[in-house]
Amino acid sequence: MKRHLLLLWLTVAICALAAPAPADTYKIDPVHSSIRFKVRHFFSYVEGSFTKFDGTIQFNPEQPEKSSVTATIDPASVDTHNDKRDADLRSDHFFDVAKYATITFKSRNLKQTGADSADIVGDLTMHGVTKEITLHAKFLGKGKGMGGKLISGWQVTPEPVKRGDYGLTWNKAVEGTAVVGEEVTIAIDVEADKAP
Repeated sequence: MKRHLLLLWLTVAICALAAPAPADTYKIDPVHSSIRFKVRHFFSYVEGSFTKFDGTIQFNPEQPEKSSVTATIDPASVDTHNDKRDADLRSDHFFDVAKYATITFKSRNLKQTGADSADIVGDLTMHGVTKEITLHAKFLGKGKGMGGKLISGWQVTPEPVKRGDYGLTWNKAVEGTAVVGEEVTIAIDVEADKAP
């Protein structure tokens, strides 16, 4: 009997040692994070951002490939510092926020590309269309913040998005020049707080 108990205890101990450490959960802090975009307007570029978003990072430092990311953006929070243009972006010319109230990203797999970098492949859903996209992410570090809370920093550069792929096809041409470009570049800076 004692031998069986010893074997059972050893089996449990070995399984516990072999089990991967659980991932740390971080919640994106929108106050100290930003989602910015840039798109061609005639011969120059217009920049904008989204001011309302949230997300969760499941980060496993021992097995980074098992990490994951989910995020949600409120397209009605688009801000290009021009009220008339922002209203047009919220209309059915572009985001149609009355019909499509969220933009979401959900990772499917992650591949480490360096000591502090990874490519995150996942599904971006916008304007009712879901397509695969790759985010190039760089881990900037972690430590205690102002209130003693553990925080982490990330720099994310998604591959350029073709808005027409998501049904945002409105455009005009003036003397042969398109008013709005097709390709949108995005830059994301994230500060995330470790969940208790």
